[in-house]
Amino acid sequence: MTEESLRSVTVERTSTGHFTATNARGGTISFGTGSDPHGGTEFTPVELLLAALGGCTAVDVDVATSRHAEPTRFSVAVTGNKISDELGNRMTDLSVTFSVAFADGEGAERARAILPRAVKSSHDRLCTVSRTVETGTPVTATVDDA
Repeated sequence: MTEESLRSVTVERTSTGHFTATNARGGTISFGTGSDPHGGTEFTPVELLLAALGGCTAVDVDVATSRHAEPTRFSVAVTGNKISDELGNRMTDLSVTFSVAFADGEGAERARAILPRAVKSSHDRLCTVSRTVETGTPVTATVDDA
């Protein structure tokens, strides 16, 4: 692996059950346990996984289709079932569903024609997030000597 292939985020605890992830460019996103008694709206880690699945494919599909026509609707619904079994807690039955529309006009027919191929291409080879989930990869968890 090279420095060019390395991706990273740092997760810092902000309070009990609340965290902020920071990327190498300084962007941040807050998340938590989802059990805030005051009705917090933070994403949970599982919801971030779902957002990453949908977002990764959405980026690919948007690049492929919007060069032909600007969408009038572009929505991606991502669902899955959280289960606990002999393998531990995990997600099953992950599904990414696109709802995309283009107004009539120049390029719209081409964008509509490209849409299914763009979704398939992203799913089958381009989207790093879904490719990683589907092919699986070991995750190492360690404790740094402080």
